[in-house]
Amino acid sequence: MNPLLKMLLEIGPLAVFFITYRVADGDLMAATAFFIVAVLASLAVSFALTRRVPRMMMVTAVVVLVFGGLTLWLNDATFIKMKPTVIYGLFALGLAIGILRGQNYLKLLLEESMQVDEEGWHSMTVRWTGFFLAMAIVNELVWRTQSEETWVNIKTFAYLPAALLFGAAQIPLIRRHWIMEKSEETAPPESANRPS
Repeated sequence: MNPLLKMLLEIGPLAVFFITYRVADGDLMAATAFFIVAVLASLAVSFALTRRVPRMMMVTAVVVLVFGGLTLWLNDATFIKMKPTVIYGLFALGLAIGILRGQNYLKLLLEESMQVDEEGWHSMTVRWTGFFLAMAIVNELVWRTQSEETWVNIKTFAYLPAALLFGAAQIPLIRRHWIMEKSEETAPPESANRPS
């Protein structure tokens, strides 16, 4: 998939959520409803183009449907505010369980795009586990102590950039543990080039 389109599918629903919240004069219920529709549309487009849905996108969509649905059904904004906590918490828990079981779930998700040795995968997994746990705690603190509008602004303009910056900070680690591909063609032995 085109990287630009992939990014649009990932951040599009968040943009829809924020724009709807602003246009609807701070109506979190309307923003949640449009957010659910945008997430489902993003899943449908992703599947139509690739005939598969990325695991992380699927987990996010399920949590959005459950907590967004509860928000609308019970008319209680608490559930949509808890959604980031649950998503980040699930990611942290999943990666931590993988570490304890001697399996690397981050590698399973990303090994097609990165050729990193086992030590590198382990270090990245530990770091991302800590990051997701920290983000879950931050979201809990923000929505429980700040106004709804402040939470919406931070969710929209801080969470994704924080993840992108943290990912960028892993580049030196990735470079240190990158596996250089061996050339498929090897030079013939020197003796093979001598006349008989």
